[in-house]
Amino acid sequence: MKDVVQFLAEVKNELGKVVWPKVDEWIGSTIIMIILVFACALYLGGVDFGLSKLAGLIFKSYSLN
Repeated sequence: MKDVVQFLAEVKNELGKVVWPKVDEWIGSTIIMIILVFACALYLGGVDFGLSKLAGLIFKSYSLN
């Protein structure tokens, strides 16, 4: 039990040293992350769409019909 209390006291001490971001920094970082997530989603969606079309053309060219 003593170890748990000591651990929690050290955690509280370390959290006191943390420099938390200001609200404007937090909002700016959040907006940048949302934009990056959408950009990655669009890129991966485009790659998926293109590869799907390519695979469809390849399978269609080798079909027995």
